[in-house]
Amino acid sequence: MENVDREFLRHIIATIAYRGAKSLRNAPIDFSDFRIGETTKTPLEILSHIGDLFDWALSQVKGEEMWRDSKALDWTQENQRFFEVIESFDAYIASGNPIHVPVKKLFQGPIADSLTHIGQIAMLRWLADSPIRGENYFKADIEAGRVGDEQSEPIYEFE
Repeated sequence: MENVDREFLRHIIATIAYRGAKSLRNAPIDFSDFRIGETTKTPLEILSHIGDLFDWALSQVKGEEMWRDSKALDWTQENQRFFEVIESFDAYIASGNPIHVPVKKLFQGPIADSLTHIGQIAMLRWLADSPIRGENYFKADIEAGRVGDEQSEPIYEFE
């Protein structure tokens, strides 16, 4: 059963990388500081939080749980951090090293939270007049291990 969990977890991680890349790609220069209200987070703050979520998830699977609130870097650096931390997390899962927490808990916590925040960034793109195109993600070319910023082109985007 553990191999099935690892395989599925790696597919989920690749899905996050794919959707994250789509939401981040070609964002306007000033998008990182876009804010829809005084108390809302900017895309930069959200992206930094996603990096923190995956740092936390990696510490959990290693059995060394630790949370930290990072100071946001600039937009380019946070984009790089997003893919680097996902690559590190995926590499650990692929390594066969022990996973020290239940995979279901990883999914309901940091992984599901990251998907929520990627959706927030996508919605903020629309509100900032820089929308991303919707697509049929069921048809997307997503595969375990492809977790960097180089993702497949969309197969079926909506008009």
